[in-house]
Amino acid sequence: MTSKRPQNVAIIMDGNGRWAVRRGLPRVAGHKKGAQRVREIVSACPDLDVTTLTLYAFSTENWKRPVIEVAALMRLFRIYIRMEAAALEQNGVRVRFIGERSALAPDIQAMMRGLEARTADNDVLTLQIALNYGGRDEIVRAAQRIAADVTNGDMTIEQITQDSFAAALDTGEIEDPELVIRTSGEYRTSNFLPWQAAYAEYAFIPECWPDFTAAIFGQLLDEFGTRERRFGAVEAQGGKV
Repeated sequence: MTSKRPQNVAIIMDGNGRWAVRRGLPRVAGHKKGAQRVREIVSACPDLDVTTLTLYAFSTENWKRPVIEVAALMRLFRIYIRMEAAALEQNGVRVRFIGERSALAPDIQAMMRGLEARTADNDVLTLQIALNYGGRDEIVRAAQRIAADVTNGDMTIEQITQDSFAAALDTGEIEDPELVIRTSGEYRTSNFLPWQAAYAEYAFIPECWPDFTAAIFGQLLDEFGTRERRFGAVEAQGGKV
């Protein structure tokens, strides 16, 4: 049994639209509230011993949403990067984006690159934002990169291992998450970090993302410490095997 909080956490930030609809508000109001919640949770991470946080902001499937809602989300991404860049830099947050960038507007891509460069040397918290991200898509793109390396003679088939494949993923050198949290009462992983979260613990909670507070976050991190992580092993009499 472990007694410490996880340092590497990933969150599926679900329920913004439903949160708004339940209050008679337009769905975009929920997304705005959700963006405010991101600020709170990111700020709380150092005090909660979290050193890597990955947030599922926009999936490859989210393009299927109404055009108006997608446009509103893209505006929010622009606003978030513009408004939060200075604070993220000053607070020692290193920002990385994962996902397929080519489908995003050129100005958003430029803002992403700029924020990554601006915060590259920070080391208090690594914040990974999954934007236009899909786990299956990521795995296919990694396989394509490796296939190209083999074709070009830069890698042999024998050099394709779990470690080399993991290095070709968007997450690259980042360690795998220990805990994955999904808000809003849904019990799905929704194509989020399927390779990286193979041995992660999961927490599915009823609160929608706009209601997810730092206090709830801390409770989930503490609860993680009561779990027994065996990684395929079994517990035998007199000790673990």
